[in-house]
Amino acid sequence: MDNPFGYNTLSAKIQGLSIQVGELFADLYKGPNSGPDSMEALEAYKSLRRLLPREVSWISDSRHIGAAAAHKATQGVMS
Repeated sequence: MDNPFGYNTLSAKIQGLSIQVGELFADLYKGPNSGPDSMEALEAYKSLRRLLPREVSWISDSRHIGAAAAHKATQGVMS
């Protein structure tokens, strides 16, 4: 599966939103007023990620597609 988003626009939209919310979380968490808002953003990020299919569907603990990019967003590391 080279590009799982190439044929599923819904997954691509969810991935894009999860990246944006991950970046929002990173900004809120590192900001001077880190608190409940950053945790709400983290919960929204996790909910979006759970909507995506897993990389290996028959393994229950495999990562959701696009996990590496999404994780980088939560760390404030985007390239």
